[in-house]
Amino acid sequence: MKKIVDILNKHTQKMKTKLDETQINLLVEFNKFLQKENSKYNLTAITEPEDVAIRHFLDSLYLAELESFQSAYNIIDIGSGAGFPGIPLAIAYPDKKFLLVDSLRKRVDFLNELTAKLYLNNVKAVHKRAEEIAKEEQFREQFDFVTARAVAQLNVLAEYCLPLVKISGVFVAMKLFKNNEEVKEANNAIKILGGKIINNVSYHLPKDKDYELIIIEKIKNTPKKYPRRPGIPKKRPLI
Repeated sequence: MKKIVDILNKHTQKMKTKLDETQINLLVEFNKFLQKENSKYNLTAITEPEDVAIRHFLDSLYLAELESFQSAYNIIDIGSGAGFPGIPLAIAYPDKKFLLVDSLRKRVDFLNELTAKLYLNNVKAVHKRAEEIAKEEQFREQFDFVTARAVAQLNVLAEYCLPLVKISGVFVAMKLFKNNEEVKEANNAIKILGGKIINNVSYHLPKDKDYELIIIEKIKNTPKKYPRRPGIPKKRPLI
C-alpha cells in the first residue's frame, strides 16, 4: 500500500486538504476493504492501488478545493456507489456531516460496513432513489453542498440534486472536462429547478484525464413537482 501513501503525500501538498497519518491510514484501510469486498458487490473496475489513489481518492478530494465545500457543513453525495466522493471527504473533514445515497441495497450495505469498520461517525448511508429522497421533508432543500460524480447527464442530475440544495447552497457536478454541449442543454432545466451555473473549475489527475466541477448555486426554491417520479427524469429529461 506504499503507492497509495506516496501518491497522497505527494499530491495533497499542493491542495487545501492536508491529511495526517491517521487519515492516510484510514484511506489505506478503505482500499483494503474495497479490494476484499469488490467481487461480492461489483463496486468498481478501478482496483490497482495507484489507480484507486488517483482516480478515486484524489479525484474525490478535489471537491475540497472549492470554497463552497470548505464553508459547507451538511453534505449529500447522490449515487455514491463505493463511496466516492463522500468517504474520502468524510475522512479528511471529520467536522462535516455526510449523507451518502444510493439506489442499490448492496452498495449501501457495503457503505454501512465500511463506515462501521473505519469508525466514521460523521457519515450515514441510505438506500433510496434520488427522486424519492428529494421529496422527503427532512431532506428537501436542507443541504449546503450536494454532489454527484458522473451519475447521469447534467439536466438529469440537476433534477435529482437541486431539490436537495438549500437556498444559497450549491450543487456541484463532477464531469469530464469540456462538457460544453451538455452544459448548454442543461441550462434551461437548471433555471426551472431554481439554480444558476456560477463557475466551472477544471483540474487534471496525474496519469489520467482532465475533469471539471460544474458549480450551480441555488437561487430560488425548486417547484414542488420536481423531481418527477422515479425513472421519469432520465426517460424524459427537462430541456
